[in-house]
Amino acid sequence: QVQLVESGGGLVQAGGSLRLSCAASGRAFSSSAKGWFRQAPGKERELIASISWNGGSTYYADSVKGRFTISRDNAKNTVYLQMNSLKPEDTAVYYCATIRRTGPGLFRIPQEYDYWGQGTQVTVSS
Repeated sequence: QVQLVESGGGLVQAGGSLRLSCAASGRAFSSSAKGWFRQAPGKERELIASISWNGGSTYYADSVKGRFTISRDNAKNTVYLQMNSLKPEDTAVYYCATIRRTGPGLFRIPQEYDYWGQGTQVTVSS
């Protein structure tokens, strides 16, 4: 059973920063593409960033481009999301997810992802 555990969420003032981490259990899917999603109350889950299996390719939603950075450390089987210049509209539950298969590619829709973490709350106060 694959487990993805997010950490690093919390309450921060607008303009502040947070760094989210997502650790996968064991060596499972250490070479698989991963993504960070978020879901605000009353809204659909949206992809905000994804990263290819080796970190060579990344994708960002327009809403976070230039403020958020996705990265990964395959040796630690961990993916990160550095969030800077946070805005109140960034408030949401943030989820990491992984593709099951290994190899190249970026994935943008939730249905393409096979395993999900439990989510971590990020709240940005104005």
